[in-house]
Amino acid sequence: MNDKIKVELKNLSKIFVTNKNEQVKAVDNVNLIINPGEFVCLLGPSGCGKTTTLRMLAGFEIPTSGEIYIGDRDVASLTPDKRDTAMVFQNYALFPHMNVYDNIAYGLKLQKLPKAEIRARVARILNLMKMEDFATRVPSEMSGGQQQRVSLARALIMESGVLLFDEPLSNLDAKLRLHMRDEIRKIQKQVGISSIYVTHDQEEAMGLSDKIVIMKDGAIQQVGSPREIYQKPVNEFVAQFIGRANILDGKIVEDRGGKVTLDIHGVIYETEKTTGHSAGDMVRFMIRPESFLIGGTDFRAPVTKSVFMGSHHEYEVELFGRVFEISENNPMRKETVDMGGELSFSMDPNSIHILEQ
Repeated sequence: MNDKIKVELKNLSKIFVTNKNEQVKAVDNVNLIINPGEFVCLLGPSGCGKTTTLRMLAGFEIPTSGEIYIGDRDVASLTPDKRDTAMVFQNYALFPHMNVYDNIAYGLKLQKLPKAEIRARVARILNLMKMEDFATRVPSEMSGGQQQRVSLARALIMESGVLLFDEPLSNLDAKLRLHMRDEIRKIQKQVGISSIYVTHDQEEAMGLSDKIVIMKDGAIQQVGSPREIYQKPVNEFVAQFIGRANILDGKIVEDRGGKVTLDIHGVIYETEKTTGHSAGDMVRFMIRPESFLIGGTDFRAPVTKSVFMGSHHEYEVELFGRVFEISENNPMRKETVDMGGELSFSMDPNSIHILEQ
């Protein structure tokens, strides 16, 4: 494999012109660094610009403006074959008439490498993918997960500096998707290749990434580790896009530097200061369903939903004219409240996160 390579996007934008001659900004001034060997997920709803960003990285779209550095070279105007990238596609893009060996070897044959080197490299990649017994099979004789492993092997064998993934698991069933997610992450770690992965699946991004990039309307909302994105979202969009979130209003009573005291409907909590707000300001904050302390005495509310889910118990309660989602983790041997009853609870002050306005 090549040495680990850094990727950098500078002021990257893409404007499409519709058949009505209207301009649509698909990607809006994106700046991003993918460190050498890092696995980065571009995550967001349909139409957020993540796929267009990936296609510009691959060379399938030319930026309207901005620069794309792979290593120390700006490749924004180069064709796909002139870039140090390989792509794993959503639909596998295998040749149906070729067996696994020939599908994987295809790119090397185009490079006119010696037959002995091709054989050695294909053997090595089949071993890495644990697919030695599949070499003579054609795609129609394999499952979707097996075909996706061949697609990944074909990309890896080119020994490019950067690996690009275009929603590669979206055609697989849930159980196989989970298995392949783990396989991709394990192989990426083994190989150490810089990787950019597009998905709209939050769990997939959380399970794969060193770093998640949340996008909306062509712009980056937040960049951070899965833990940072989940626990400390910068705004309401990120909070609600990743996992489930209760968004509430409160008033900062006192600013103590790194901490603030927050008045939440008459109950005072001290929590971390995460924004530029100061005493007297009304703020919006987030608390996750699992961050309530059931049995606490700060609040009491009627239960409108009570569902046992095995690993956790899900409640919805009505309070302050709104619905709260609350989860009780590991509910075994714990007393639960049925719908129509009342639930007492407090908030974990360490899990209250003030959002930017």
